[in-house]
Amino acid sequence: MIQAVIFDCDGVLVDSEILAHEVELKVLAEFGLRYDVHEFKARFMGMSDRAFHAALEEDGQARLGRSIIDELAPRLAAGYAVAMNARLAIVPGATEAVRAVACAKAVASSSTAAGLERKLRKVGLWHAFAPHVYSAEHVEHAKPAPDLFLHAAANLKVAPQYCLVIEDSVNGVRAARAAGMRVWGLMAGAHMDEPGRQRLIAAEAERIVENWAEAAVLFQGMPPRSI
Repeated sequence: MIQAVIFDCDGVLVDSEILAHEVELKVLAEFGLRYDVHEFKARFMGMSDRAFHAALEEDGQARLGRSIIDELAPRLAAGYAVAMNARLAIVPGATEAVRAVACAKAVASSSTAAGLERKLRKVGLWHAFAPHVYSAEHVEHAKPAPDLFLHAAANLKVAPQYCLVIEDSVNGVRAARAAGMRVWGLMAGAHMDEPGRQRLIAAEAERIVENWAEAAVLFQGMPPRSI
């Protein structure tokens, strides 16, 4: 019996992952770090900024023989700002699906708190969740650790086993499972592809949901405290 639905944000509610990947792969290539796009998604999606930057710094040291993060971080931030301000959009159908959830709900995202609020306000979803909007800054260990989802559940006053998580990344699925929650993998974001589907299945997402329209039907067909 599900009593709360916890949503990831990037690539689930807002179509930001595809923009972030464009910026990241372009800037990293300019530094001399090139990645296969599928491997990049598998490794880095769902990470907090702190963990992502630490991993890139390790790659810079290993592959370029020098520290890059002091130069890299501001370049990434500037690229994100331009892309998000100009092109950020809601994932199609997300508003209707969120409205279809009759039980408790929250957002639990690896984004910064400020970035999370900015994105949710831009697409009109902030008030659908506030004050239950939680970022990696709320916990010591971000995804794939379970801490963020457990923090959200505690604030919703719902036991982990009664929570359903909606995720698009391996790190997110692993975090939800480590928290003892059910988790569905969502394919609705523009960045998702067949390798992404297979990664979610391999990470043991309970169900793959193709789009928000499908999820909304599932939400609507279930009583308020039982999904």
